Amino acid sequence: MDSTTRPRRIRVLIADDHPVYRHGVSRELEADEGLDVVRVCTDGKEALAAIMEVEPDVAVLDHRMPGLDGVQVALTASGSGSATRMLILSAFTENATVYQALRDGAWGYLTKEAEPREIVEAVKACHRGDPVLPPRLTAGLISEIRSRSEVRDPRLTQREREILTMLASGMSTPAIARAVYLAPSTVKTHIQHVCDKLGVSGRAAVVAEAMRRGILD
Repeated sequence: MDSTTRPRRIRVLIADDHPVYRHGVSRELEADEGLDVVRVCTDGKEALAAIMEVEPDVAVLDHRMPGLDGVQVALTASGSGSATRMLILSAFTENATVYQALRDGAWGYLTKEAEPREIVEAVKACHRGDPVLPPRLTAGLISEIRSRSEVRDPRLTQREREILTMLASGMSTPAIARAVYLAPSTVKTHIQHVCDKLGVSGRAAVVAEAMRRGILD
């Protein structure tokens, strides 16, 4: 294959503040004929500036770096219109951490236990537009998504929603009780259940939280 038909190499930026790990990843990526390491950075601020300057195809970012962490770099760069796809390398596997990284702009997430060849393949996958997430982290991510969905949707009963709407309109507990043909003590129990599901206490707080979550218009 001559130089006129050779595919363009994938331009990669690496950012990690651990020199041994950083050099190891850099060597592995450079050894692949399809990749070209265009910049190596030691902290998040340097990485962000370099991404905006050289516009690599893929940025391999350590999750924890001085200045800005990898997720902050991904969030800021993508928010600035960067087309660079961000791959986070992290020692952390907590469900919430993985969720936040992907939510805030990361295209993929690998643990630092990944084999060098896995990182190479992950970079290529990101460049192709394929999300990268090891199978062992996928179940945790799904669990986190479901958990957050349950927090947003507290699964109020029809009666609880009815009473919540009356609360929001300014009706007193006795007035609500008369409107729904229940004892005031039963209405208070329903209100307490709504408070518990929304994680707040008090009439004003429960109405405000319901509005924040979009349960009330």
